[in-house]
Amino acid sequence: MLLVALGIYCLLLKRNLIKMVIGLAVLTDGIHLFLISLGYRLGGTAPIVSGEMFSDLPGFAAKAVDPVPQALVLTSIVINICILALALSLAIYAYRHYGTLDPSKIRRLKE
Repeated sequence: MLLVALGIYCLLLKRNLIKMVIGLAVLTDGIHLFLISLGYRLGGTAPIVSGEMFSDLPGFAAKAVDPVPQALVLTSIVINICILALALSLAIYAYRHYGTLDPSKIRRLKE
């Protein structure tokens, strides 16, 4: 939860595009950790069913961790990398074009 709060703080209060992108990365990492913790089960096993586990399938299902949050987070990490790469490239373009990384100055220069 602390990572999410820190990411929101960076997004809302920092006036530097690079710091805002870093805040976005921290925010999404905090969300990923939260989603992974939802699927955690104490003493759980990987949800991979092999031949000998078919005899006690209900017992195995009670011990196995939930694979859905893990799959969602893995997909989200890949999407997050693409978004961060795009955001960083836009920040570099804004710096080359406007000479600053401050969003309020970029808005004033645009007018």
